[in-house]
Amino acid sequence: MKIASWNVNSLNVRLPHLEQWLRDAQPDVVGIQETKLEDAKFPDTALAAMGYRSVFAGQKTYNGVALLAKDRALDQVQIGIPGFEDEQKRVIAATIDGVRVINLYVVNGQDVGTEKYAYKLRWLEAVTAWVASELAAHPQLVVLGDFNIAPDARDVHDPEVWNESHILTSASERLALQRLLDLGLHDAFRLHSADAGVFSWWDYRQAAFRRNLGLRIDLTLVSDALRGRAVASGIDHEPRTWERPSDHAPAWVELG
Repeated sequence: MKIASWNVNSLNVRLPHLEQWLRDAQPDVVGIQETKLEDAKFPDTALAAMGYRSVFAGQKTYNGVALLAKDRALDQVQIGIPGFEDEQKRVIAATIDGVRVINLYVVNGQDVGTEKYAYKLRWLEAVTAWVASELAAHPQLVVLGDFNIAPDARDVHDPEVWNESHILTSASERLALQRLLDLGLHDAFRLHSADAGVFSWWDYRQAAFRRNLGLRIDLTLVSDALRGRAVASGIDHEPRTWERPSDHAPAWVELG
C-alpha cells in the first residue's frame, strides 16, 4: 500500500496536477492539505471517476484537508481533534484496509513568540494527546501531512539561518515533534535515508527550487507495528517542476 501526503496549495488551482500525479504515481492513499475549498466545491466526483473515494473537511480560502483512497473504503472518519475547539480545518482521519491514517495540516506559527506560535504549540500538544489514544486503539497507524517543522539540521538548506530560534525549526517546535515521535512513531523517510539536502518545500521566491533552497517539512510517520512493513519511502520532486506548481512536493511511504 503506497500512502502519500501532499500540500497542494489550492485544489482549485492544482486539481489538474493532482489528477496527473495520481495517474503517474498510482498511490493507494493520499492525504491532501491546503485544499482551500468549501466542502460543496470539493471535486469528489472527478476523483471518483479516477477510482478514488474521498473524505474531506474544507473552508473558503484557507486550510482544508482530505483523504483519498483508491478502490478502498474510508471508515471511522474523524474530522478535527476531539475536545479541541478549533474552527480551522486542519485534521482528518480514516481507517483504510485496517490502517489508521491521520492527515494533519500543522499550524505554521508565523514567528517565534507570537500568538500564532503559542497556538501552534497548544495545537501540537492536543494532537499528541489524541494520537496517543488513536495509537492505543489502532496499532497500525500512519500520521502524515504538512508538519511545518523541519526535524533536524539535515532537513534545511542553511542550518545557520534555520536555527533553534527560527520559526519551523525552533527548539520548542522540534521538541513538540519529538514528543509525538516518542509515542512510538518513526519518520519513514529516515528509515531509508540519512541524507541531508532532500526537501519537500521550496519558496516561490529567489529561484529556491532551482537552487534547492528548501526544507523537509512534509512527513509520513509510521507506528511501531508498521515499521517493518515500511519497505520504501521518498519525496517526489517531479510535480514541483510543473507549470504553476504547489510549493510542496508529495512525500510517500510504501507498506509491504
